[in-house]
Formats: sequence, C-alpha cells, structure tokens
Amino acid sequence: MTLQARLVSFAGALREQGVRVGPGETVDAAAVVEVLGMADRERLREGLAAALLRADGQRKAFDAAFDLYFPAGVGAPESARNGDESDLEQRLVHALAGDDSGALGQLAGEAVDALGRFGGADGPQGWSAHQTLERLQPQTLLARVLAAMRGDAGEDFTDRLDRDEIRRRIDTFRERVRTEARRRSAELRGADHVAKHAIAPSADQVDFLNAGREQLADLRRAVQPLARKLATRMAARRRRAARGTIDLRRTLRRSLSTGGVPLRPAYAHHRPVRPEIVLLCDVSGSVAGFANFTMLLVQALHDQFSKVRVFAFVNRTDEVTRMITPGAADPVELGRGILSEAEVTGWHDSSDYGNALAEFTDRYLDAVGPRTSVLVLGDARTNGWNPNLEALHTIKQRARHVFWLNPEPEPRWSTGDSAARDYARIAEMHECRNTRRLTHLVSTLLPV
Repeated sequence: MTLQARLVSFAGALREQGVRVGPGETVDAAAVVEVLGMADRERLREGLAAALLRADGQRKAFDAAFDLYFPAGVGAPESARNGDESDLEQRLVHALAGDDSGALGQLAGEAVDALGRFGGADGPQGWSAHQTLERLQPQTLLARVLAAMRGDAGEDFTDRLDRDEIRRRIDTFRERVRTEARRRSAELRGADHVAKHAIAPSADQVDFLNAGREQLADLRRAVQPLARKLATRMAARRRRAARGTIDLRRTLRRSLSTGGVPLRPAYAHHRPVRPEIVLLCDVSGSVAGFANFTMLLVQALHDQFSKVRVFAFVNRTDEVTRMITPGAADPVELGRGILSEAEVTGWHDSSDYGNALAEFTDRYLDAVGPRTSVLVLGDARTNGWNPNLEALHTIKQRARHVFWLNPEPEPRWSTGDSAARDYARIAEMHECRNTRRLTHLVSTLLPV
C-alpha cells in the first residue's frame, strides 16, 4: 500500500469512528506527512492529530487507528523471534515497578506472541488481547510490584507512589497489549477490517444501552463540557429568535418610500420566554444509564430554562428534582440514589409505563402547562402491561411539546413487549442512542 493510499484509508477509518474528516482535512494530513516525514513516529502522530481532530473525546479512537495504519513494526517483536519468553511475568513486575515504557511495550509484544494466538490452519487465525490478558493476569501483580518498589527504593517509596499509580501503570500495559493484538491481527486481515471491528467508538458514539464501566466513566466526565457547549448553542438560538420573522405588511409599507423596493425589512419581534422543562424518566434496567445521564445534562443546563422538574419511574412515579443538584456528575451514583430513596417501584420491580403515566397524571399533572416541554426518556417496553395511551394523550393536551427519546434502535421499536410505535402516534419519538444524538436533539428540539 502506498503512503497516499494508507493516509486515505486512515482518514476513512476515522470517519467510521465518527471523526469528521473530509477532503480538506485529508489534504492537511498529507501536508503534515510531507513536512514532518516518517522518521519520528510520535511527532507524526501529534501532527496528524492536530490536523484531523476537532472535538473532545476523539483522541483514543485516533490513537488506535494510527497504530494500525502507521505501526511501530512488522511481525513479532525481536525478543519473541529470538525465543526469549522466559520469566515474562517477572520481567513485567520489574518493568511496572520501574515505569519503564520501552520495556512495557516490548513485553506487550512478547505476551501477545506467546499467549494470544488462536486458531489453526483449518480455521480463522489471529491474536487476542482478551486471551493474552486472561492468561497473564497483570492485575494480580499489584502486591509483587509494590514489593519490588520497596526493594528498590526503601519503605518510604509508597509515601510517594500509592496503589492507584500502580493500577494506572497496569492499565497502560493492558492497553499496549490491545494495541499489539490489533496490529498483529491487521497483518492477517487487513487494517481496514480490524479498524472497523476492533476499535472502540469515541465516547460520543457509544450506545447508552451497551456502555461499559470505562465508557460510563467517559460519559460522566462529558456532562459538564457538553452542558457548556449546549448552553452556548441554545443562547445563540435565543438571540436569533429574539430578532423575529419578517413582517410582510410593515415591510411593504416601508417600501412605498423607495418606489416599492423593500430595502428596509420590518420584523415581527419575538419576545422569548424561557421554557419550562419536565423530564419523565424510566430508571429501570439498562435504560437507567441513559436516563440518569440525560437528567444530569438537563440539570446542568438549568440556567437556560425558567424551571426544570424531574420525575423518575419504574412502575410508580416520584419527583426527584431535589436529588439532582447542580455540579453533580455521576450517573451511576444518581441512579443508586433514586432507586434507594425515591418511590419508583411498587409490588414488583419491572417497568410499567401505563401505571407510571397514570400516577404522573393523577399526582403531578400541575407540573405541565402551556409553556412546558415534556421529555419522556425510555425504551417504551411495557412488560405486557397496559401502555395507557390515554394518560400520555392527557399530558400532550396540556403541554407545549411532548418529545419521547428512545435509546433503542428504531428497527426494534414495537418488537416484543415494546409499545414504542403506539406511543409515537401521540408523542414525537426520536431514536437517541448516544451523546452525539442527544446533543443534537436537545439543542434543536427544545424551544428557546
């Protein structure tokens, strides 16, 4: 593959990961390669990152793709080729104790070569980071690494470097193993194939329903920066809306002084009033992560609205506005607090949209008025209970808008116990699977 073709494929892989790389950015990347050359790989990495990345949260996907298309080497590491696989675990302990970056990279290559290969001549072959890490178990080496550190630096060493630092080094090694496994697999299957299937998406493209612990941590860190970005967008929309629309009658009157040419358009000025927001959130099961994140995001935007009220439900509905404090940024802790303190379940723990909507209309309908936009957050899976469409219709009659954000893919709506398409005939329903989509919907749907 020529360098130009490699660069174009690299840009395509980044687009697959949600990085907005167009022809202009690709041309800029080619200029970076021409100026920096290929001699210093890390300098080239930083130069391409500066040319191609435009948003937060994209660097991890960029680095993974860069390591595939601009690998540090080909084939097995030299030490593995020489058969030097003895004392792999002990050498890893010393490399972790000394924070030896070069040694850790070499050991990651040796570990993948020795422990990660799978398949045979008659079936698919490759290298597995999961298999390597399961066999090596680097997370179990913490005590030995601490002992090695004390032996090298004395008992006072732990005063300067605690266990969290050791865990950070182990996590770094684990990531090096994943990088090495992807590189070796790309030599067999091609970089394009591995980039499409083995690189984790950037945080803003992770499906709420599939997010793991690390990805939830990324989402937690994204709450406040995302809120600031959304607040800027909504403030800009509010400024544009304040100008209003052209008043055709007044414009034509003004044009009489210029012989019928409308040189000075007249506007019907809009006097924006900040809307009220009501969130009605399903906090059951896997949907809870999506609902909790959205609650925190909207609460962080509270200055953009005249009032924000939040209600949570599983099969009963309770107001939880008091529990979502400004500055809070942990969806997991919020979910635990709601489930333990709020009355969101009755005699069973399964979600029941019909009963939850009925309780909202009976107890909290006064929260909805002509200036209120209601956001319902949930997958609309009723577990076979009555969906109670009449209750949702009652809410819609009182509200300014009712929007339903569903974290499930649209093809799954109304499959199994889902009543999504029934609800969608009443409320405007949108697929909302990740933070990128959520950002778009919040910034465009909510009135200003």
